[in-house]
Amino acid sequence: MYLFPAIDLIGGQAVRLVKGDYSKKTVYSNSPTEVAKSFYEAGAEYLHVVDLDGAKSGNTDNISVIADIIKESGLKVEVGGGIRSEEVIKKYIDAGVYRVILGTVAVTDPDFCREMTIKYGDKIAVGVDIKDGYVAIKGWTETAEKTCFEFCKELEDMGVKTVICTDISKDGLLSGTNLELYKELQGKFHIDFTASGGVSTLDDVKALMEIGVYGAILGKALYTGNIDLKEAITLTKEAK
Repeated sequence: MYLFPAIDLIGGQAVRLVKGDYSKKTVYSNSPTEVAKSFYEAGAEYLHVVDLDGAKSGNTDNISVIADIIKESGLKVEVGGGIRSEEVIKKYIDAGVYRVILGTVAVTDPDFCREMTIKYGDKIAVGVDIKDGYVAIKGWTETAEKTCFEFCKELEDMGVKTVICTDISKDGLLSGTNLELYKELQGKFHIDFTASGGVSTLDDVKALMEIGVYGAILGKALYTGNIDLKEAITLTKEAK
């Protein structure tokens, strides 16, 4: 299982939100590049970045910071947050981004999602955010009339290989992750699932490894010290 330490960006700073609420923001660092370097030094290979400004604007607000992280850290960086056009996808790929994550647009414009998946292959992932079993969109402010499982079936049929699945009810609370959900997803689909939301302890990491998910995103638990990244990475490598 791959671990994806996470950096969320607002105004060039590394922040964390609770359940996606911009009013519940904690700034953890004014230098996201230094944070990324520390993850690399702990043994990380990948980094999960969310441009929270871009999520609102649909633009590449923090692309210069992301480009610096790529150049300076040595990590393979995947980016999400307001990616709604091919122009933005190309900008990120040209900046050296390893994989771009489509969110709301994959729900509202499935033809676009299919077209980008065909054109860019493994460089496209989809974020599936879940609220009460249904897919949440537009920064988690609305819920689509699709269950998580209906949507994942559509994505599988499109040829999407990688899905980052977030249980919103767990996000940023350090209360444990939704193991039953990931177990069910693993059993139903031939997709690489990354678990996101509430991965709070090494026991959570172990449990996800046992389920067999492709990856897990580590967010707030790294910043609070609940999880030591080096220990978590050692754990995943020993199991290979």
